[in-house]
Amino acid sequence: MSEKTTVVIHPAKNLEGGIRLPGDKSISHRYAMLGALAEGTTRLDNFSTGKDCASTLECLRELGCRWETTRKGETLSVEIQGTGMNLSAPQNALNCGNSGSTIRMMSGILAGQPFESELIGDESLSRRPMARVMKPLAEMGASITSAEGNRPPLRIHGSKLHGIDYSMPVASAQVEACLLFAGLFAEGETVVRSAIRTRDHSELALRAFGVEVTRNLGEVRIHGGQRLRAIEGGVPGDISSAAFFLCAAALFPGSQLAIDSLGLNPTRARLLDFLVQLGVKIRVTQLEELNGELVGTVQAEGAPLKGCKISGGDTAALIDEIPILAAIAPYTSDGIEIRNAGELRVKESDRITSIVGNLRAMGAEVEEFPDGLRIPGGQTLHGASIDSFDDHRIAMAFAVAGLRAQGETQIDGAECASISFPGFFDLLESLVRR
Repeated sequence: MSEKTTVVIHPAKNLEGGIRLPGDKSISHRYAMLGALAEGTTRLDNFSTGKDCASTLECLRELGCRWETTRKGETLSVEIQGTGMNLSAPQNALNCGNSGSTIRMMSGILAGQPFESELIGDESLSRRPMARVMKPLAEMGASITSAEGNRPPLRIHGSKLHGIDYSMPVASAQVEACLLFAGLFAEGETVVRSAIRTRDHSELALRAFGVEVTRNLGEVRIHGGQRLRAIEGGVPGDISSAAFFLCAAALFPGSQLAIDSLGLNPTRARLLDFLVQLGVKIRVTQLEELNGELVGTVQAEGAPLKGCKISGGDTAALIDEIPILAAIAPYTSDGIEIRNAGELRVKESDRITSIVGNLRAMGAEVEEFPDGLRIPGGQTLHGASIDSFDDHRIAMAFAVAGLRAQGETQIDGAECASISFPGFFDLLESLVRR
């Protein structure tokens, strides 16, 4: 267990500077897993430096995949020796750490293997329900047992799979990835349907590795038995990490921030539209495509913030960014209301409860609902002792909120930020002007 640390946030006057962020966590997970299944050597620059993606790499090592990492400054590169779909039975339990992405997506791959495996996680991951992957994988022919309440550890008895036509009851990019990856090992066609468009990183990654995947409106189809070929390239900067810096700049009219080589996938870039709606001045330049993913430079200028409501498809598109948007909501003129976000209650923490508790600790008025919260605008917050709840997005979100609070803000359990962004606090401080 990591040693508990505390970070003190001092009030700022504005933000200024240019940065480049570590690789997108969602894409890094997928590239690593597919690289392990491919024929040949996959070489990836700007791989995520977060602990979650390190958990994925360690699981792949246990499955007989060899890889090496090299670090140049803050940039991580990975070279993965593909197994050609021939993973090995693990000698130990596969430790997913805190990573829901690892355990859900890896379950799809392991379900089609001719061996047994066990997926475990830390205390937080062990509380998270896995029924949303267990049920459809069972329909495909997998045999999976779990702890009480469909929670980890998961014991997967690999077997021969068959394709299914599955409608996700709740839109989830992780569940979609799990089933598409399982579909690689299944006989026939696997179809995954969703009423709300999810992130399409999985289908883009599969295509980059040479797999034929088709999309038609709300459905994605994949045929089993396809082979993967290794790729070389870079991972775009993580837009979910960028959200914290963009929102920090948004708090101070006149702030100037530039983020280079940022992933701008349309299923993730709703954040930029939303910030423009709030009043932030956003400019995108140097657009290019990298293995199917859009990449560009984002320039942001802070301005007085309005307010709005997040619901329905917007909630699904912004699910990872909701903690930081909620944290800056008191500083908007009209406030922010968030609905249809019940999924936040089964993340690394109950994020709705975590957000509400910390906002109230800073003196904010906030109304809590089963599926979201309403935060009035025009509020003045004061520094407070903030509980991270061992949740990286909560720790980072309230570090940003503290920049405009009166007095010092103390982030307790700040070490959890390293799950997705080890250098977050230092990078944020480098941009602050006082």
